[in-house]
Amino acid sequence: QNQKFKAFVVRDKNKSGIESMDLDELMSGNVLVKVKYSSLNYKDGLAVLNKSPIIRRYPMIPGSDFAGIVVKSDYKRFKKGDKVLCNGWGIGEKHFGGFSEYARVNGKWLIHLPNKFTLEQSMIIGAAGYTASLCVQELKKKISPSKGEVIVTGASGGVGSMSIMILNKLNCNVTAVTGKKENNDYLTSLGAKNLINSADLDKEPRVLDKGLYDGAVDTVGGNILANVLPHIRDKGIVAACGNAKHYKLNTTVMPFIIRGVKLWGINSVDTSKKRRDFLWGELPKL
Repeated sequence: QNQKFKAFVVRDKNKSGIESMDLDELMSGNVLVKVKYSSLNYKDGLAVLNKSPIIRRYPMIPGSDFAGIVVKSDYKRFKKGDKVLCNGWGIGEKHFGGFSEYARVNGKWLIHLPNKFTLEQSMIIGAAGYTASLCVQELKKKISPSKGEVIVTGASGGVGSMSIMILNKLNCNVTAVTGKKENNDYLTSLGAKNLINSADLDKEPRVLDKGLYDGAVDTVGGNILANVLPHIRDKGIVAACGNAKHYKLNTTVMPFIIRGVKLWGINSVDTSKKRRDFLWGELPKL
């Protein structure tokens, strides 16, 4: 008799809920994982609420990350009992994701749980912390964290708040941008030294402005990013990983050709296994 389990399933744009499923209803893959933890990301919220075309096919089990224990494996790197985690690769969008008691995925998408993390801790960090780590690693290539002035937009979100914590650990002087004044104390507790209301950056950008920051982590795009770019100092870098405000960017070439600013796109979905192992290995050191 096929084992029954529960999963949160989005059937179409108007129907979703917790359902009972059989293992043979899971999508194809060579590793079956008993999911212990997942996390709720901004992208998952959009998917569940159908606020954006995140889901590529129906039915879909949302959840852009999960951590669990291997139940069955036909992939050489994993065996029964291994603790693993997964984020990206289109899970929760085009392949059943983590809001389920079981997940069957391609073994190439999984990595072993770092020794210093529990399964629960790995999902407290989750896709958001992993993406933040990707952003910060790019900033570290161009700026000296110990004396770096860094601005973080969408600061009270998952990636933003994790970025602040990581940058603070690296002794950066962090400026947090948020539209939610009620989160100011929270952001300060994470290590933000300065606070800016996002409304102050939601305006027509200047071609170049006073250079205030060596780097930036941008999660929102749109006018906010357009106003951050003119404030980046010579040879600075902006790691862009989101479009919570808008996907369009109204800017000029001036920050790039006058100050040599780099706008670095962060794609956390298709990152190589080697890079993932490195990033997850670095996180316990912080």
